[in-house]
Amino acid sequence: MSVIKKYFYMISRTLWLILKPLSFGVRILMVRNQKILLVKHVYQDQWFLPGGLIEHGETVENAARREVAEEVGATLRDLTLFGVYTKFVFGKSDHVIVFISHDFSLNGYSDDEIERYEFFDLIDLPADVSPGSRKQIQRYIEKDSPAFGMW
Repeated sequence: MSVIKKYFYMISRTLWLILKPLSFGVRILMVRNQKILLVKHVYQDQWFLPGGLIEHGETVENAARREVAEEVGATLRDLTLFGVYTKFVFGKSDHVIVFISHDFSLNGYSDDEIERYEFFDLIDLPADVSPGSRKQIQRYIEKDSPAFGMW
């Protein structure tokens, strides 16, 4: 299954170069006891903040809650806006709304898109954390969260 998803992801990246889509997504900093939850997708080799695309007709808050429920079986009891960021990659204009949650529960579930998820110490992250996720975590640690900027 992961080979098919990796192949689909590679095709998607090629299409983005041609179609130049505009996308809107959410990412969530789930922090507890100086540890942060990160996910590893079956189709990518790096760790990421959990999150994903906002669906048509969905609020950004509902998208954040849905994405963490789907990816890691989480229920968020608190949710605070961290910032809104933009990145231009593979021809896409990607806009990401980042939230923070400190009060959440996990039910042990993860969907078939997630290879695994794990908590890591905020100051001892694995080397293969995605650059964008690492940048948001660093902003959180330094309490330096501009309301907007580049991903």
